[in-house]
Amino acid sequence: MGPSVQQLLIILLIVVLLFGAKKIPELAKGLGKGIKSFKSEMEDDKKAENVEKVEEKKEETVTTAKTEDTAKNA
Repeated sequence: MGPSVQQLLIILLIVVLLFGAKKIPELAKGLGKGIKSFKSEMEDDKKAENVEKVEEKKEETVTTAKTEDTAKNA
């Protein structure tokens, strides 16, 4: 189970005491930017993997076609 409302309020109070009320929006903004950047990098990695897979399939197709041409000519 997740934390109760009471526990969340205590955590929030500790965060306010540690960082001050003025710093919390800045911290949240920085955290949001970090998460957005992380997601963007993950999407870029997925796109790169897909491009690599497509290139590998093209190479396999070319190799197969060359092998078939060689067999026909022999």
